[in-house]
This record gives sequence, structure tokens and C-alpha cells, in this order.
Amino acid sequence: MASLPEIFKKYTGILRSFRGTYFINNLLNAQKLKRNKALYEKHGLKKSIFGSISSSDFKQSVGETPWLDRPDALVKLEAHPEFAQFDDSVKNQLRQWVDKGYIILKGFFTTEEAEALNTEVDQILNHGKTDFNYGNRVMDAHRVSGLIDQQHFRNKKMLYLLNFIMGEPIHPFQTINFIEGSEQKAHSDFIHMTSEPKGYLIATWTALENTDAGNGPLFYYPGSHKLPYIMSGDFDTGHGRWFLGNNTYKHYEDKIEELIKQHQLEKQYFHAEKGDVLIWHANLLHGGSPIKEQGRTRKSMVAHYFCENVISYHEISQRPAILDN
Repeated sequence: MASLPEIFKKYTGILRSFRGTYFINNLLNAQKLKRNKALYEKHGLKKSIFGSISSSDFKQSVGETPWLDRPDALVKLEAHPEFAQFDDSVKNQLRQWVDKGYIILKGFFTTEEAEALNTEVDQILNHGKTDFNYGNRVMDAHRVSGLIDQQHFRNKKMLYLLNFIMGEPIHPFQTINFIEGSEQKAHSDFIHMTSEPKGYLIATWTALENTDAGNGPLFYYPGSHKLPYIMSGDFDTGHGRWFLGNNTYKHYEDKIEELIKQHQLEKQYFHAEKGDVLIWHANLLHGGSPIKEQGRTRKSMVAHYFCENVISYHEISQRPAILDN
């Protein structure tokens, strides 16, 4: 019989909208949420670490924005002593981060390393060590695979770069493996994985096979990270005291589409080669294109990282983020 924590990994339907479900899940993860007690006290947040949390709990920011989001970011970047250690291609990508909100690392992983990850995902699925969740997603495969955890999720070269970009130590949070393209509409990761102060989340996307117009490539809107963060107070969530709204995410997607049209944002596609990595800002609008050639795969891996010593939560479902110790 499955344990309660295993059941809560895949709860669906009405349970996913019932606030009490999250409260129970939080209690089951009490040890991992203990870190929040000191953070809540530090920032004057008088709430239970097991209860709901959202942006409405913060009347004003509890800290500074990330260093590369500030007006003097380019000047500070050029003057940073560690900046000189990167090669010219990475330096140019870091400069691009400030204005466009993303970095592309061509061939960061070799084709052999990428294929090893594909093989590993197949094996842990076939052996029942993990399964699909949220539709076509394999969640947190790094927890059952040392190869995925060490070679990709905690790759030392990658972690060094992410720490530099954020200007703060990062805390690896989550991995998602895709076999096919997500076909997800434009969104910001920040509505799903939120921090206070804002902006202390970063994501990587690794191509585990070549992508083109036919197999649903990733798309993004350069510069969209500079737009205001869209939070629950900016659209109709339908949330109530006991239940989350039934059409919350649809309303959020509609709000993002409205924002894209309002600012006439230009969509770009990432036609990646196996082993390429895209790193994006917490607020960069992005998504997955429709799969035009049905049956084709678009294997990829996403990793999310919060910064340490920030309050981490999920704005869309108003619950604290559960980080591994």
C-alpha cells in the first residue's frame, strides 16, 4: 500500500483544489519546512509554516531585487572580479541576460551525456522508480537517479554559473523531464515557483534531442522579464477560503496573452541541438509550441533553483515550497 507522502505526490481532481490537502501535505513534510520558521520571523510574517501563503501576505518587499535586475546591472557585471574568468562567449551571454532575460549555452552537454540522460530516464520509468505526473511530466527524477542528480541537476560548472548570475547561493529545487513537447501556453515560472524578495528563482532547459518547428520547440519573449510580475491580485483566481479556483490557470494564461499583445512582444523559438542549454530569468515569458508532427518526441529536462535564505512558495496554489534539506 502506498504511503501518504507517495499518495500526495500524485493527488488529483478535487483534492488538488482543496486547501486542506496542502495543509496535510505540509505536515507530512514538517522537517523540510522548518527552515521557514526563522525566515518568517526574520521578515515579520506571522503565519504558520504549514498554512497557505501568497503575495498578499507581503505588504512591501522584504529585501533587494537580484543584482542583475537593478539599473546599474551592466556596470556591476563588467566590474565583478569573477566576470573576467568567463570566456568571451559566456561574457556576451551574461551581458544579454540583463536586457533579454536568458542565456544560451551551445553544446554545454555532449551528445553522449545527453543520450545517457535519456537512457537513464527510460530505465527509471521502466523499473517503476518514477512515473508521469501533471500530464506528460516526469517530476524530480533526480531523487531516484544519481546520474541525473550529479551530472545535470548539480553539475558543478552549471551551479557556478547560476550562483554568479543570481549573486546569491542557490538551492536546487526541482527537475522535470519531458518525452514530448509541453505545448504549454506562455507563462512565467514565477507564478508557479515564487520567492520573496521577488526574482530569486532561475531555470535551465536542456535539449536531450534536436528540436525544430515540427516537434514543438520551446518559445520565449526576449525582454519580457522586465515586465511587472503577474501575481494573484492581477487576475481573477476564483480562490476561496477552502478551495482554490477551478479556472485559475486559464485566467492566468488569458492575463499573460493580454500582456503580450499590450506590449507587442516578439516571440522567438529555440531550435536547439542535443546538449544545448537555455537558462532563463524567473519572469521570462515562455512556453512550448504545438507539436506539428504527431508522434515525434522532444526530449528535454528542466531544472529549477531557488536562492537560499529567501521565502519560497507557490503563488498559483498559495502554498510553501518544500525544499530538500
